[in-house]
Parts: sequence; C-alpha cells; structure tokens
Amino acid sequence: MALIRVTAGDFDPGVELERLNIAGAGGMASFVGVVRDTPAQPLAALTLEHYPGMTEAQILKIAEAAELRFSLLACSVVHRYGRLRPGQRIVFCGAAAAHRQAALEAVAFLIDWLKTSAPFWKQESFLNGETRWVMARAEDDTARARW
Repeated sequence: MALIRVTAGDFDPGVELERLNIAGAGGMASFVGVVRDTPAQPLAALTLEHYPGMTEAQILKIAEAAELRFSLLACSVVHRYGRLRPGQRIVFCGAAAAHRQAALEAVAFLIDWLKTSAPFWKQESFLNGETRWVMARAEDDTARARW
C-alpha cells in the first residue's frame, strides 16, 4: 500500500511514520530530507515546481517498484513543492517491512530514484539576489544505478 502526497504544506515525520506502523511490520525506516544551505553562496530559498498529476503518477510508480522489490507491507512518500527556506523539510520516504533490512534498503532505493526520476524543477535563490536552476548530478545517477 503506497501512500503518496505532493504538497505545498509542511509534514510531520512522526505522523508519517505512524501511518506505516501496521500489523506484521517487524521494521520501519524513514528518511527526511531538508533544504540545505550552500556554504560558498548563502541560499535564501529553493523553489520546486512540478506538473500536477504527472509528478504523483511517477512517484507512485517508484513507490510501487519499491514495494515489489523489497516485499514491503507499506511505503510512503511525501514531497513538497513551492518556495522553501534552508532547514525546511522537503521530502519524507518511509517503508514498513517484515524485516528491518528490507525497510532500510527500500528507503535508500526510494530517495535515490526520487532524486533522479521524480519530475521536479528546482531553482535556487541566493541572498545576493542571483538565481540558478539546479542541474542533474552524476553522483545521483550513480546512486540510482546501484539498484
């Protein structure tokens, strides 16, 4: 059972994890990503844009692939969009499985695939007024390829 939500609003990681606490789960794992500042050039905000409908459908495909691959009892992905400041939560990935290793691996799989395959466009706005679009990174593709 994949729970997917794309939202402009914040989320509570504890509430999201509790949704995964289902009968038969021997382990739950989660990852919470936050907007990080850039030491070389202070960040004012990160703006995420997406195409409603297409984004949710792609995230659901990724979550369903994780459920099958790791025999999950449940998984959850919450991804925010809009203008976010450094330190704000941006993504939650969670998995429940009969055994901890499957839950841990599923969360790593989910975030590696979300980084490269979820259709979000990200623009950084810096304190000095400059902006730039975030480009794909080779190390993210390498992380995804291990799966």
